[in-house]
Amino acid sequence: MVERQKINEKLLLEVREIYDWLDLQIAEKLSGKCDTCGKCCDFAAYDHRLYVTIPEISYLTENLNGDSLKPMPTGRCPYNMEGKCTVYQYRFSGCRIFNCKANPDIQSELSESVLKKLKALCEKYNIPYRYMDLALALNKHTDTKQT
Repeated sequence: MVERQKINEKLLLEVREIYDWLDLQIAEKLSGKCDTCGKCCDFAAYDHRLYVTIPEISYLTENLNGDSLKPMPTGRCPYNMEGKCTVYQYRFSGCRIFNCKANPDIQSELSESVLKKLKALCEKYNIPYRYMDLALALNKHTDTKQT
């Protein structure tokens, strides 16, 4: 049990390091400042989807201070309240990268780079690599918590 906890702590630390690296890349490469208006958090209205990996879900779960993941019954992220992200510090890589004002090619490049890093984490820690829609990930995780 203690060994598993140490592995989990290392995994979460490495996710944080990936996010720190990503934030630096975004600051250097993406032009166009995000207004943090929250419009893109309404995926259905904005006509896009957010995909996440298991390490990212684990990272968010660990940083919710004992709260459970929220289900996503609609096309809107359940962590966006009154137009603001309530988990901004722990948000997923896709949330960090997407910017409606920035170059989509650079965003794609950053997405590919960060996914390689997250996939490598899955391989390192023997975690199944899954790249899944946020709603599916949240609903699946909350459904298994209730049973």
